[in-house]
Amino acid sequence: MFWPLPSCTMTRTFVISPLLRSSAGVFCPQTALSPWRPRGLCHLTGSCIMKSQKKSDHLERTAKSFRHEVISPAKVCGIIDESKSVRRLRLLITDKNFTFKAGQWVDFFIPGVPVVGGFSICSSPSLLKQESALELAVKSTNHPPSLWVHTKCVVGSEVTLRVGGNFFFDPQPSDSSVNLVLIAGGVGINPLNSILLHVADLHRLRGNQGSGYEMGRVMLFYSAKNTSELLFKNSILNLTNAFPGKILCRFYVTQQSTEISEELLPYTTEGRISEEDLREHFSEDTLFFICGPPPMIEQFSHHLETCKVPKEHIYFEKWW
Repeated sequence: MFWPLPSCTMTRTFVISPLLRSSAGVFCPQTALSPWRPRGLCHLTGSCIMKSQKKSDHLERTAKSFRHEVISPAKVCGIIDESKSVRRLRLLITDKNFTFKAGQWVDFFIPGVPVVGGFSICSSPSLLKQESALELAVKSTNHPPSLWVHTKCVVGSEVTLRVGGNFFFDPQPSDSSVNLVLIAGGVGINPLNSILLHVADLHRLRGNQGSGYEMGRVMLFYSAKNTSELLFKNSILNLTNAFPGKILCRFYVTQQSTEISEELLPYTTEGRISEEDLREHFSEDTLFFICGPPPMIEQFSHHLETCKVPKEHIYFEKWW
């Protein structure tokens, strides 16, 4: 267990903003894919392939994104520093109807902070199901919600959460098997880590029960400034060891100034993820999920389209 979770009960009255209310339950009709595509991807929107205008406000950027109806109080049950610039929170969720799919984000409401945060969930849906908890890894910035996480948030702090997002992986047992290529830059690893953990859960379920969704191979390409900024690296390597040949990873560091440790060296390349690295993973049953800085997303989505990867097989989450 990552942290011991104290039992706690919360009651809170809150007001739903008009913007959230108006954007609730928005689905995109652009969902028709080839027959092998998992039904769980039916809410991934074709607009993900389009360039987006830069907006500073999370609610404005995501006004057309799907949001769940459930808004739940939550209590911070654990805090660790994932790196020098990223703080990881574990939150205990009060509402039993609160759910999310691997890859989605939350609206993050903080008492006394007028700005609403938007943070991708980095944990697996199974953690919520088993322990009524989820995790967020928040990078330190001057944005008020991030600033609160890094300067004022303590164990016991109470917030309110609402799940949203059209970027997720949620295959159903009867869906055809697919392979995944996950491409992450910096804290863009957050939703992809959730997907990776969910994939591991799918493998375990099928291994234990002999039934359930048959997952294909997953390859993670993950770039950061240096190895100390590679979030979740130990967990990721544990998954590659637990599921050899099924979950694979390659780390990239662009500003490494120290010697790479012996345990990371076999998995790490100095430099950026190259377009050539992706070529061996092209196939008609492979889906590409990208999350990171906008220039990286635009580079790889354009490259994949140029290489004749169907647009409906390319999905990304863009955080500004």
